[in-house]
This record gives sequence, structure tokens and C-alpha cells, in this order.
Amino acid sequence: MRIDKFLKVSRILKRRTVAQEAASAGKISVNGKEVKPAYRVKVGDVVELAFSTGVLKFRVLALRETVKKDEAATLYEVLP
Repeated sequence: MRIDKFLKVSRILKRRTVAQEAASAGKISVNGKEVKPAYRVKVGDVVELAFSTGVLKFRVLALRETVKKDEAATLYEVLP
């Protein structure tokens, strides 16, 4: 699954276009490497997302095309 779609489905970011803009601006890295919006994320990847207030680091636990709002958090695990 593309990183921009994963961020939208998991509800980490609200819209896919916001995820695409973040990736294009170099604010998303997977396993320590900066990635583009089309990067294919896999289970077990460690993603870092830079916000103006700090960095969110999480591990991908599952990939699904659609998920209910209350189950979205089961797709990833936040890391310290």
C-alpha cells in the first residue's frame, strides 16, 4: 500500500492530499530514508512523520484498504 494512502486509512492524517504534500516536502521517512508519496509501505516498517510541533514515530502492524474509525489505531503502534 502507498504511504499516502496508509496515512489516510489509518487516520494519522486527515486527507490523502495532505499526506502527499507532507511526503513531497520531505516530512515522511520510512526506516530512516526520506520517501515520496508512492512509496510502498510494508508491515514492520518504522515510519517517522515530522509535524511543526514534533515527530510521530510508529511501526506499521497491518495493511487494509478500508477500516472503521474505531479500528484505525490497530494498523500501527506508536513508538517512543
